[in-house]
Amino acid sequence: MYLRYCNMFVRLLKTQMETVYSKIIIPALLLFSISGCISQKPMDIIYHSDTYSLSKDKVTQGKFEAIASSPTAINSNYQSPVNLEISPLLQFKFSINGKDNEMASGKNHEVSIIAENGKFETPVISFGRPLKDSQAPAANVFLQPNTQFTIRLDMREVLSAFSSQGFYTTFDGTKIYKTDFKGVFVAGSISPLIWDFDNLANHKELELKDTDSDGIYTITLEMNKPQQQKTTAAQWKLSKDISAFPQYKSDYPMMDALYNLALEEMENAIEPDSTFRTGKEWAGVWTRDISYSIILSMATLQPEVAKNSLLRKVKNDRVIQDTGSGGSYPVSSDRMIWAVAAWEVYETTGDLDWLHKVYPIIKNSVEDDIRNVYEPETGLVRGESSFLDWRDQTYPKWMASADIYSSENLGTNAVHYQTNIVLAKMAGLLNDNAAAQRYTSIAAKIKSGINTHLWQADKGYYAQYMYGRQFKMLSPRAEALGEALTVLFDIADPERQKTIIASTPVNNFGIPCIYPQIPNIPPYHNNGIWPFVQSYWSLAAAKAGNAEALVQSMSAIYRPAALFLTNKENFVAATGDFAGTQINSSNMLWSLSGNISMIYKVLFGINSTATGLVFKPFVPAEMKGERTLFNFKYRNAILDIKMEGYGNTIQTITMDGQDLTKATVPQNLSGKHQISITLSSHDTEKGKVALVKDYTSLPAPVLTQRNNLISWEKIDGAAEYRVIRNGKLIVRTTNTQYQATASGEYQVIATDAEKVPSFASEPLNIYTAAEIQRIEMETIATPSDLHYEGYSGQGFVEISTHTNKIVLVNVNIPEAGTYAIDFSYANGNGPTNTENKCAIRTFNVDGTFAGTFVFPQRGKDEWSNWGFSNVNTIKLSKGQHQLSLSFEAWNNNMNGEINQAMLDYMRLQKIE
Repeated sequence: MYLRYCNMFVRLLKTQMETVYSKIIIPALLLFSISGCISQKPMDIIYHSDTYSLSKDKVTQGKFEAIASSPTAINSNYQSPVNLEISPLLQFKFSINGKDNEMASGKNHEVSIIAENGKFETPVISFGRPLKDSQAPAANVFLQPNTQFTIRLDMREVLSAFSSQGFYTTFDGTKIYKTDFKGVFVAGSISPLIWDFDNLANHKELELKDTDSDGIYTITLEMNKPQQQKTTAAQWKLSKDISAFPQYKSDYPMMDALYNLALEEMENAIEPDSTFRTGKEWAGVWTRDISYSIILSMATLQPEVAKNSLLRKVKNDRVIQDTGSGGSYPVSSDRMIWAVAAWEVYETTGDLDWLHKVYPIIKNSVEDDIRNVYEPETGLVRGESSFLDWRDQTYPKWMASADIYSSENLGTNAVHYQTNIVLAKMAGLLNDNAAAQRYTSIAAKIKSGINTHLWQADKGYYAQYMYGRQFKMLSPRAEALGEALTVLFDIADPERQKTIIASTPVNNFGIPCIYPQIPNIPPYHNNGIWPFVQSYWSLAAAKAGNAEALVQSMSAIYRPAALFLTNKENFVAATGDFAGTQINSSNMLWSLSGNISMIYKVLFGINSTATGLVFKPFVPAEMKGERTLFNFKYRNAILDIKMEGYGNTIQTITMDGQDLTKATVPQNLSGKHQISITLSSHDTEKGKVALVKDYTSLPAPVLTQRNNLISWEKIDGAAEYRVIRNGKLIVRTTNTQYQATASGEYQVIATDAEKVPSFASEPLNIYTAAEIQRIEMETIATPSDLHYEGYSGQGFVEISTHTNKIVLVNVNIPEAGTYAIDFSYANGNGPTNTENKCAIRTFNVDGTFAGTFVFPQRGKDEWSNWGFSNVNTIKLSKGQHQLSLSFEAWNNNMNGEINQAMLDYMRLQKIE
């Protein structure tokens, strides 16, 4: 807008001067205005916003600049603002066993660390009782470097409960048994403290100790240490020989330099064993990271490394789901993006041996998924959000791993849809026609499920996921990666694709992973932008023909890479800074892959298919001009490509001087060839961008119940509360209580003045005793002799790959209807956030498959930590039925050996 006004001003002034040049005297201020407008070089500007601008050779953000002095050198003076002025106001919370269990979400201790003689000590703080600083620090007071900060915590009430009862009851009623007590930690907002409760127990430097056994635990931390400052390089110069890779040149030095920087970082990301390294800070091969990277550009640049890396993630002829929530698969189920990457490798290389190798791997994995994660009623697939695998970063805090397993997420479903499409194509090429029909049909069912259950016509984009327990509801948040994949995979029809790109919220720095943000959760996925996601969004914007969205999105990739002089993993959505997220890495594989894909897949529009290489270029008018891409390898051919003009319509395209039919290079081409492309240079439909301000929803209410009276605390900013019964709205109220008059599953949602909803509260079950059957498992199978605590009845039953491989439960149903069934269980084989020992069992009713039960990990060695499995709902007639839990071949988890849980009781609730 500023540049438009400048141009208008200069044109007007020129006209006036031509008319009265000999009479006019131009004031000094006017001259300054002219020079200011002219100095912007409007023709050089690619993108300009309120926060930054991108020109041919420069990125400017406030006082920070990155300048490309050549295609092989960039200088940047960027400094993270977090290093400059650190407030002494600390928010922190204590944690037993590394979990968020001291106080409710959003309730923290607060203290201003105003050091005297370099030291500060808190008063003794009682566990569970908030400490609030009575006076906020002055605006110009900052945390002193090298402050010795001592925290003193009174744990005597907890220890007394351990001694007298054998357990301590937390604020939400959870019992922590003395036998499960591993230690007490501190989390907080200023480094070296972190808010990462999932990994807190691994940070022994944040564990408090009671050295004199008086019940007072202490820790001393050094705050604002100089070495904790987060910095990036001031200069990048190409230091590796990248001549073996496609050479890109254009009239835009910054884009050329960032392409070369990405190629150099790609070289850094290849390990000595010819597999990909995930990032500078992250060693090893990770299924989703390599797969999304291969799809973006690594299949083209590193096909053999791509093959090696993909095969590294195979076990028992099945794709490996990386360690994750609740013990990995099937809580997380997005491993199948591997299949899409494997297909990309085939389309790029045409390697039939590769196709024969990966086809059975993908087929075996999908067949397991059909039994373990596919939901026949909705047509959708269960499992955690694809790549968004840090539980409370994108899910309500109340959702345990079993709840996350039950969620039906947009991005994960898009992955499974495309997996079945790919599998059907592979089957067709290998003459497995029955399989081709089968997987085409499965894909169609998933696509229908996405469009039926997740589309939000009022918003113009898909919902984040369906979630809940007995009854599901939509989380209406936008999910960036999932929205992009629905466009790229044609899950959305062409008209809907345009609507998604024009309607999905973006901010000044790009597209946040989710929108709106979740309160009281630090930046990472929440309030975070990930360049690889931005790359997929760019590809989707180009596919939808939205030039404005494409320019904004490509600029959002180039800005951080230029200022930080590396392809970072992520940055804070609200500030654009790399230093504020929970964890981060430079030289990130999928970020650099996305950067490269802007040249290959967007500007030149290079698309590998099974039958040839197709050109579908999109050059926004802001990036018009001549560009070349030499030494581009396609199968047995080497292509030197020249392109001029702008737009997304090819005027002429030739190969070796001859018209190139359908803009497609034949798959059997060999040797070196010259491609020449001239674009029509007609303005494309500009399109719209849903630019929004940063927005955070309200926290979810926490419900309590007494005599069917449901209550919750008043939430600041709430305009009303929506009471939900069995997944449906029954009343809107401004009160903070509701008298339940009917049995059911109740939840409450808080909405603000803009009618933006919070997450729904944790479901609260209100049923009569007659509507619930509780069957103690030790009454139908041999009780375990393990010495755990906290179970009900007279004991519990172990299930494993060798003990109770099948458990039969005979039930008498007094009244026909729909029943919700779940199990109280324990699984102490690992923490809640990683490893791979989630227990899985097949559920049958009267000998017929009725679903899958999962028993995710609940804490390392926490075998007295009892919780509930996922819920299966089934229709049962009146009378006797036999229910069974069995360990089947498709129930193998990613560990392969330990597939174990303890079952306390089974619960049946009539819900309809």
